[in-house]
Amino acid sequence: MPHFIIEYSANLEEQLDFQPLFKAFHEYVVSTGAFPLGGVRSRAIRCDDYRVADGREDFALLNLTLKIGHGRSMELRQEVAERVFEILCDWMKPITDTSYCQISFELTELHPVLKFNKNNIHALFK
Repeated sequence: MPHFIIEYSANLEEQLDFQPLFKAFHEYVVSTGAFPLGGVRSRAIRCDDYRVADGREDFALLNLTLKIGHGRSMELRQEVAERVFEILCDWMKPITDTSYCQISFELTELHPVLKFNKNNIHALFK
């Protein structure tokens, strides 16, 4: 943990370069001291089937979900959420300055009993 999951409309495909965004996300969350580098992961999922507002073909969407493990304070979660959204909006600025796009974001804390994972990468970063 954490997991950054982006869903985006296919009409944004040619305008997006996710690696700089993922790098910024990873560097930021690790810099808080609350998230180990070995657990951070990011992915982007292109949505070919979508509709925005009245269905105009040039309307776009991008949704980010950040999933984190249980146990961090509300203050830290709020601080992280605000900064992650700021990083995302700054990265999207060239698009939102010139076209219409809905950007949304949610930070989700996973239930400690109902979340399972196995990660042998953590040991590489200790």
